Amino acid sequence: MVPLGKRSMSIYVDRSSRQWIVRDPDGNFWILPVVNHPWEHRQPLVLSEEVDLEPVPGHYRYLLELPF
Repeated sequence: MVPLGKRSMSIYVDRSSRQWIVRDPDGNFWILPVVNHPWEHRQPLVLSEEVDLEPVPGHYRYLLELPF
């Protein structure tokens, strides 16, 4: 049996709305508002053709206070 390995997260900026977007380790996408403790105020994101995600380096997770 082969172990599944560590699931990762990704951080993006949506160019169309200029908001932070996070894909959590379970594969769900979240919009993070620009507030204190943004993860606590996250909203689900439904991907559509209007969403234009640009990858952001992972070290921004500390700025966004992500729990993973």
